[in-house]
Parts: sequence; structure tokens; C-alpha cells
Amino acid sequence: MSERNQSASLRRALTVLEHVRDHAEHEGGLTLTQLAEAVGVSKSTVLRLTVPLIEARLLERDRKSGAYRLGHGTLQLGQAYLATLDLRSVAAEESHRLMSEVRETVHLVVYDPPHVVYIDKVENETNVRMASRIGSRGPVHCTAVGKAILAWQPDEAVDEPELTRHTITDPRRFRAELAAIRRRGYAVDDRENEPEVRCVGAPIFNHNDAVVAAISVSGLTSRVPAARVRELGPLVAGAAARISRKLGSPSR
Repeated sequence: MSERNQSASLRRALTVLEHVRDHAEHEGGLTLTQLAEAVGVSKSTVLRLTVPLIEARLLERDRKSGAYRLGHGTLQLGQAYLATLDLRSVAAEESHRLMSEVRETVHLVVYDPPHVVYIDKVENETNVRMASRIGSRGPVHCTAVGKAILAWQPDEAVDEPELTRHTITDPRRFRAELAAIRRRGYAVDDRENEPEVRCVGAPIFNHNDAVVAAISVSGLTSRVPAARVRELGPLVAGAAARISRKLGSPSR
């Protein structure tokens, strides 16, 4: 078989595998006829293409019904991939891209209740530097990254100190704030943690669709007026969604 034919066969085999993956919720699996019609090849071709996939345990075929399902080899591949993931490395490209796009400081944090921990920071060297540092902890209730994480946590209560006159401490108002964050997909720290700083943050989800981190853009109020927050929100949320997809989130 020529190299071109081998490449074409590989692409077709991967198309078969992807179709089974995309219809994994299909009760009982997919029949040979369904796969042939979906991929646009004959049933004999599907049989030929699935042989190596079954041998590699990426697919399995039910002995009674003949239907195809994902094999446990796909789980092993997924686990191996997840084991190699490092959040900072996965997020690095998006963090630098976001900083270049908005020209403000970008933070990456993880949740360590009752705080967030800053694990990466990308600065625009021409701006006034933010006081945050990698390894430091911050409050969750009055930072954009913290609120972005809290919005997807089961316990939405707040009983925290007022750090500035803008800090939200009223429980009812805070719950309404978290609901708004879930609707729009990003959080805003409007001078709630530091009186002259605004931040926009968005949650990062893992392969279980659980929030594991957040990314934000921070800047002095002179550079990030209230009107600019509406521009930054979708950009930050977009970066967070792309990082989430790299972490295996199925719905981002």
C-alpha cells in the first residue's frame, strides 16, 4: 500500500473513531450500517478500518449485537494525557496572547479554600506593575478570579471583611453577583480588593467540567475604566474557554 493510501486509510479510521466518540451516549453503541452511512464508506470498508482500532482497544464490538463502542484503550490514553498536563504550561500560550492583546497584567490562579493562589503572572513591562506575586494568596470574595471560581461552587455564602468601600459584603447582593457571573461567563472586581485597580476574571474548567482555576486581566482604573470592562470580559472568557478545552473540558 502506498504512503498516500495509508494516510487516507488512517484518516478514515480516525473519522470512524471520532464518530463513535461523538455518539458515545448512544445506547448499545453504533451498528455497522450506521457507521458506514455516517462516514460515507461501505460496510466492508468500515470492517477493515476498525480491525486495528479494535486491536489497539480503542474500539470494541459487542459480540451479540455487533455494535461498536469506545474501548478502554481510549480511557488509558485520556488518563495518560491528563497525567502530563501542567496548568501553567497549558495556559502559558493563552496568557501571553491575552496580555499582548489587552496590554494589561494577566494572572492565573488556583483555588485553595478560602483563598486563591497566584501561580503565574504575565506583565506588560511598559505599565505600572501590579503588587501581586507568584505564590501569594488572595481573597476569593473580592477578586475577579476568586468570584469567577466561587460562582461555580456549591457554597455561595460570604462572610468576609470589607477591604475597600466597594467590597460586596451583603450576602444577598453577593449571591446576585455570582448569578450574574454565571450568566455572562466572567467576573469583575470593580475596586473591591484594591481601590485603584479593576480586574476581569473567568473560570477554567477541567475534564470533569469542574472549576479548577481562573484567569484574569488587571489594570489601574485609569487604564481600565468601567466602559472597557465590557470589552475585556469576552476576551478573558474566551481565553479561559480555550484553556479549559486543552484541559479536556467537554462543554467549553
